[in-house]
Amino acid sequence: MSAANMAADRPTMYFIGVSTSKSSIMKVFPLWAEYLGIPHAQLKGIDFPLGAEPAAYRSAVQFIKRDPLSQGALITTHKLDLFAACLDLFNETDPHAQRLGETSCLSKLEGKLIAHAKDPISAGLALNGFLPSKYWEKTGAEVFLIGAGGASIATSWHLMCNEGDEGSRPSRILISDRQPSRLVEMRHRHAGFGSSVPVDYLAITCADENDAILPGLKPGSLVVNATGLGKDAPGSPLSDQAVFPEKGIVWEFNYRGDLVFLRQARAQKEKLGLQVEDGWTYFIHGWTRAIAEVFHLEIPISGQRFDRLCEIAAVAGSLEAAK
Repeated sequence: MSAANMAADRPTMYFIGVSTSKSSIMKVFPLWAEYLGIPHAQLKGIDFPLGAEPAAYRSAVQFIKRDPLSQGALITTHKLDLFAACLDLFNETDPHAQRLGETSCLSKLEGKLIAHAKDPISAGLALNGFLPSKYWEKTGAEVFLIGAGGASIATSWHLMCNEGDEGSRPSRILISDRQPSRLVEMRHRHAGFGSSVPVDYLAITCADENDAILPGLKPGSLVVNATGLGKDAPGSPLSDQAVFPEKGIVWEFNYRGDLVFLRQARAQKEKLGLQVEDGWTYFIHGWTRAIAEVFHLEIPISGQRFDRLCEIAAVAGSLEAAK
C-alpha cells in the first residue's frame, strides 16, 4: 500500500490486515456508523503480506498521523511487527501496548497519535462470555495457545492476570509456535506480568507436534487457534489425526476463511463432549472497542445498545454470506 497522495475526504478509519476486503466489517461498518451517529465516517482497508518490511508499516502510520481526516486504525495480524517498526512515531502508548509490545488500534487526540492494545480487553470479554462461572477453579483445567502472536500474548495476559484469586486462573498455560523468536518475546513479556501461573513455551515445526501436545492436557482444557491459519493462510495448526481433550473448550479466533481448525473440533464435539467457539463475538468486541477509541465514542460492552450492534452485524454478515 502506498499511503502517499491518498488524503481522506471525510472521517476515515483504516483496517490494517492481510485480506481486509474479505472481512464482514466492510459491510458492517457503514451500518454501525449510521447507528452510532457517525454516518459520514468510512472504513478503508490496507493490506500487507505476512512479515512485511518495517518501511511499509512506517509509511502507512506516518500517513495516518499527518492526514487531518484520517482518524485512526484497527490492526490485525501485524500487531507486533507494526508496533516495533513504528514505536518512535507514537506520541503515546497505552499501558497494555507498553506491557505487551503490540498495538491493535491507533487513535488521534489533540494532534497526538496514540497506540492502544485492545486485545486484552476484547479477548477477555469474549472469554468471559463463553466460559462457565468459576471454570478454572472448578476444573483445574489448562490452556493450550497455538501461536505466539499479539492476540495470543493479549489472551495470555487476561488468563494470567485477571482479577481474583489464584483459583480464577488456569492451572497451566502451554504456548507453541514455529518461530522461536516469538516464544522468546512472549517469555520476556510474561516475566513482567508478575503472575504465578506456570507457562510452557514449545517450539514446534509441524502440525504433528501440536497434535502430540493435546493428549497431555487435562480434561476440560481450553485449546485456542491463535495462528491465523484458516484466515490469513490456509489450513490448521493441527492435523486431522489430532484428538482434543475430553470435555474441552475449543476456541477458533477466526470467524471467516476455510476454518479447518473449527471443522476439526466440530467433528469431535459429540464424541468428546466439546464446547466449540468461533471468533464472531471476539470480532464484535474487537471492532467496537477500536471504533470507540478512534471516533471517541461511548460504546457499551453489554445491554440493549450492544445487542443492537450485534444484530446489525449478524444481518450484514448473513447477507454477505448469502451472495
